[in-house]
Amino acid sequence: MANNTIFNRIKDAGVVGAGGAGFPTHVKLNCKAEIVIANGAECEPILRVDQQLMEREAERILRGLELAMEAVGAKSGVIATKSHYHGAVAAIKAALKNFPSIRLHEMKSYYPAGDEKSLIYEVTKRVVPTGKLPADVGVVVCNVGSLLNVALAYGGVPVTCKYVTVSGEVNNPATYEVPIGTDAYTLLEWAGIRGDINDYVLLVGGPCMGRIVSNPHLPITKTTGGLILLPKGHGYVQKRSGSLSRQITLARAVCCQCSQCTQLCPRNALGLHVQPHKAMRAAAYGDGKLIGDPNSVLACCSCGLCTNYACNFGLDPASIMAELKAEFANQGLKPVAETEISPDPAIDTKKVPVSRLIARMGLKKYDVPAPISPALRVNRVVIPLRQHIGAPSEPIVQEGSMVSEGDLIAMIPEKALGANIHASISGRVVKISADSIELEA
Repeated sequence: MANNTIFNRIKDAGVVGAGGAGFPTHVKLNCKAEIVIANGAECEPILRVDQQLMEREAERILRGLELAMEAVGAKSGVIATKSHYHGAVAAIKAALKNFPSIRLHEMKSYYPAGDEKSLIYEVTKRVVPTGKLPADVGVVVCNVGSLLNVALAYGGVPVTCKYVTVSGEVNNPATYEVPIGTDAYTLLEWAGIRGDINDYVLLVGGPCMGRIVSNPHLPITKTTGGLILLPKGHGYVQKRSGSLSRQITLARAVCCQCSQCTQLCPRNALGLHVQPHKAMRAAAYGDGKLIGDPNSVLACCSCGLCTNYACNFGLDPASIMAELKAEFANQGLKPVAETEISPDPAIDTKKVPVSRLIARMGLKKYDVPAPISPALRVNRVVIPLRQHIGAPSEPIVQEGSMVSEGDLIAMIPEKALGANIHASISGRVVKISADSIELEA
């Protein structure tokens, strides 16, 4: 069957969620759905990858969407993006004439427009219950970068490169196409580091859901979307770098239970009852019973809006929520699907404009164009064996072997969730460790 061919080629090519989640795409598409949504919202501020891919590769992305629709048996497809991505919108509109089953959905620039459940509600007015998958309401969502890779995979091209936005304290913010396994520091040098690297920290991903690292020497993976170089003394960095014990102390001393974090929570607005203010109260008093329903934590999507925008006292409810989610997971607690869901009638008034969010985080100076530059070639890569949700891939090459770009070098373990990994450059396998495969040209 045609969809078996699609599954197998996607699996063989090692396609995963390119937007950051890293879920193996061949597994995601192993379901039935009525609608497939291409997520082109580019949820994270400052990043520029998806909007530029849509502008440059509209035809291929729509072809990838069409293939995903065929795989799940969907009769309709939607590519959703923000109206102010003018180049992307124009390119998509021009390409849509060849795809009669696909339509464009334009939306305003709010955060988190690209959150999967928020996007599904935006496009279909359906709410995915906590503990359920989008397919349970007849929908599948794929990032536009993933769909570009789906189209390439169908043509026999595996995933070997990634587009990454480099911004922050660099002279030439840009979006680079680089081989997977490239050292992030190489991209920073390419963009031009302002001053001494030791004065900065690196934000990997976007400012809302990314992670801060002190060592810039880390490999680019299939899910890396951004590298943002920030001064160590920046207020945003200071807030994100605070210890959990300090956050609990501040919650005890400062949190007035105004519930603004809950009122502006996107998942709460969907009717999923996420309540960060209760998590703050439980942390402050050291009493987990004050949380109430575990779903009030487990349904959180970790978008960080509570910390980065809602709290007027500069507290960090997102960190408290993340810690509680981890504790609940260790206890074996799982979310319980709601039987009755009533989105907030005022949900549209709670959509936070991205421009205001960026200003609140003190990152406005970094919200600048980052045009796609010529592909960056490197002579050495360190390719992680885990770049996806699931088990690490198992090497099928040996040290000293010669490989060509695109060769399969690590496979999904038998009967495990995972993704294949391919050589991103041609050269020699110089080292295989428990975590990675190193290649040199």
